Amino acid sequence: MIKYGISILLICFFSIFTCFAQVSADCANAVPICYNTPVNGGTDGYGIDDFNGTFISGCIIGSSTIETNSAWYKFKIGEIGQLGFNIGFDTSEDWDFALYKTNDCSALGDPVRCNYFDNDDGSSFIGVGEDPTGIDNIQYDDWLDVEPGEEYLLMINNFSNNNTGFSIQFSGNIFVEFPNSALDCNIIDNLLGPPIIACDNDTVVLDATTVDAKNYQWELDAGAGYQRIPGENDPELSIAVSGMYRVIIVRNSGNPLTSETQVAYAPSPETFSLEDETACLDGTAIDLNVKDAEALGGQSPMEFRVSYHESFEDAIDGANALSKEFIPTEVLETIYVRTTSIENSICFDASETFDINGIELPVLDFETEVFICGDEPIVTIGQRIPDNDFTYEWSSGQTSSLITVAEPGVYTLSVTNIGGLIQCITVRSVTVVFSSPPVISDITIEYENDASNVVNVFLEESGDFEFQVDNDAPQSSGVFNNLFPGEHTITVRDINGCGSDTRDIVVVGFPKFFTPNGDNVNDVWKVDGLSALDNPVITIYDRYGKLLHQIFENSSGWNGSFNGTLLPESDYWFKLSYTNSLGEDTDASYINNHFTLKR
Repeated sequence: MIKYGISILLICFFSIFTCFAQVSADCANAVPICYNTPVNGGTDGYGIDDFNGTFISGCIIGSSTIETNSAWYKFKIGEIGQLGFNIGFDTSEDWDFALYKTNDCSALGDPVRCNYFDNDDGSSFIGVGEDPTGIDNIQYDDWLDVEPGEEYLLMINNFSNNNTGFSIQFSGNIFVEFPNSALDCNIIDNLLGPPIIACDNDTVVLDATTVDAKNYQWELDAGAGYQRIPGENDPELSIAVSGMYRVIIVRNSGNPLTSETQVAYAPSPETFSLEDETACLDGTAIDLNVKDAEALGGQSPMEFRVSYHESFEDAIDGANALSKEFIPTEVLETIYVRTTSIENSICFDASETFDINGIELPVLDFETEVFICGDEPIVTIGQRIPDNDFTYEWSSGQTSSLITVAEPGVYTLSVTNIGGLIQCITVRSVTVVFSSPPVISDITIEYENDASNVVNVFLEESGDFEFQVDNDAPQSSGVFNNLFPGEHTITVRDINGCGSDTRDIVVVGFPKFFTPNGDNVNDVWKVDGLSALDNPVITIYDRYGKLLHQIFENSSGWNGSFNGTLLPESDYWFKLSYTNSLGEDTDASYINNHFTLKR
């Protein structure tokens, strides 16, 4: 473990000689602040009506008046950046707020940020930016982008009967970049300065030095009214306990000068040592919420929150907190831990770290799909170069990095890194596909007319095949509709590259029967679509193979006679020959060459 020394400096600002109330119910007397405030004594009523009888201001809606039990504050921006604030209170209470970008109480306008939700969820904070407890709180408005010189009026209103006071904590990157000048403290005109909230290990000194002072009398109100602090007559007072402090200055000339301010101490957390972690670098998140208990020791998570950071600087600033579902990506990562007081964010301890030791997973780079083409397929799969620090186990039971398989399927290899404190496993699967070249077993052609036909391609075995006619786009089905009459080439391919099969077909049409009886209906048998072929010839035979007739491209057809003699009812056969695209005389395949003559 690494320990860092932390010193937190509390800088107090002081100005000229008037006093102010710690809580003001009226906008005109808004309490000027330039830093976090301690928990005050609560609010009681609303003084004058700062909204002149209206009952709506932005999200704030009152029944008769906007204010019920209100407190007004004002602050001025000293730097440029992103600002937020947290208003902390008891979870049983219901508080609202409205923030106005103005210093003119007579012209408030609409609030730039406001909250009017009830507190049914029992939240302990409302505000602008992010809830300091880390929860997703609907009672928070978006961060506010601010610039130097801007002035704001903040109304905080209690809408419940419970009213034990509240505190204000400022937040945002403006306080990270400009911790001492984010807000302009020149607006504070109280001798003892603004209310002070400090850490219980800090030293707070109130300075009431006045040029013409004759004597200083210090008083403390710890809850029972102001009481004189014995023996304290110096211009400065070192503070040891929380309370309201007042100084009465007797001057050589003029009336005594009185000033008061509130000082409150918040508990300072301690970050306890944390155990190092070991994790597989497999994208699995480490739940840092579990580490919170280690960091807190016996401290209450209701008083302190734990955040984790990539650098010591971020931990000190409370910036760029890591997700509590942290995914390690490095072999060694140092995590910096910050424990912060929820009551006062300036009270923190960033003295502890822990390491995350990342165990690299075995790298598997073999192919996840293997295609084998052949009648007797066999293939070797897996990781070619084994590592002695790893163990190998296949889903099929083998324990080597490579295996030889003779069956298609999915094979999964689990590889375990046994060199670390924990076992880290990589799993990779390979799909083995055995393919055979497609073989066309038959093609049928159903021809209704030149514009309507169906071609079906049949294969000896099924597989991962694609079908193509001529140079058209391939398709997954072996059915082709409405091909143009004429010669076509059918190709079937294995999509994994395991061969193809090709057949030439001719799409023509002919009647299944004809009735040459002189009624001018089906008196002639002929073949449609011959005009799409070169030199087509239809040759007709009887069942004994005797040549009866030939039909050429421009023939009118066959009337069912031979040498002028009418032939009897029977089945007749034909073949189609033509000159193909290569200039070769050929007979058409896959044509149903049987038809019937009926009398």
